[in-house]
Amino acid sequence: MEPERLALYTTVYPGVERYLPDWYRSVQAQTDKNFDLWIGVDSLTEDQVIEAIGQDPRARWFKAHDDVTPAAIRQGAIEEIIQSYPAVVFVDSDDLLEPSRVEAARNDLRTWDVSACALHIIDESGRKLGATFGLLEVDDLRALLPRYNVFGLSNTAYRSDMLRGCLPLPDGCDLIDWQLATRAWLLGAKLHFDSIPRMSYRQYSANIARVIPPYTPEYVLLATRRVLGHYRDLLEGGSLFPDRSNGMLDAARSRAEEFERSIAHSPRILGSYVDALNRLRPRYVWWWCVAHPDLENLWKN
Repeated sequence: MEPERLALYTTVYPGVERYLPDWYRSVQAQTDKNFDLWIGVDSLTEDQVIEAIGQDPRARWFKAHDDVTPAAIRQGAIEEIIQSYPAVVFVDSDDLLEPSRVEAARNDLRTWDVSACALHIIDESGRKLGATFGLLEVDDLRALLPRYNVFGLSNTAYRSDMLRGCLPLPDGCDLIDWQLATRAWLLGAKLHFDSIPRMSYRQYSANIARVIPPYTPEYVLLATRRVLGHYRDLLEGGSLFPDRSNGMLDAARSRAEEFERSIAHSPRILGSYVDALNRLRPRYVWWWCVAHPDLENLWKN
């Protein structure tokens, strides 16, 4: 019997057009083709997307009103998808899928509620930078998740029943990927990380979540405030998501707040921190640059 069809979801937005032809070719090259492509459209038209791709992708389109937030667009698309599919595979439209991406995600979701994969890191032109995003063998995923993220909307797949429980998203939520993953964790999801890179993740100047140094003082301060927004969205939303983390989230938030107070009020401390951060051996996970534990002597009072 043929397996159930999955949904493969991405969002398109102004600035991503030049990456869409290569992205779509990587979608077409999947070894598991038993999926429907869903495209959420943010401030573009379907015709503009088709023109950028160079052909009609025969996708299911989700178009929200022009005045809605990125979180609302993604939530609206997710709400439609989970009504009809057992699982959804998320990919970013400026990245590239390895041929095994959908096949591996389907296999993982037979056992796990949420599964993410490692990523090759590429530059703006698509050249591999010799770095791999992901976990170390010694990492405890559940200990890492309160402070850093490895579950992006480029490399993660969810069972629909678990994803349903993670909604609704806060309307102004910036870090949608981390918000969903942390909510799933708090709800007791079985989480998995595949160490084989099944995506290529593009790093360029417009990235909200950078993982390749050098970092700048401006970016570190911006990243810190985005991380604080994540904790605010997560911990100030009432009792919908009970905190089963034994205080780990509150501790991570307090640490980030102390860090922000220190660097925001002292350009000298921020500069010293960033200089030292750029000399460390980097970890390729999202938000690693915020409140680094090896540099506490520079920012802790």
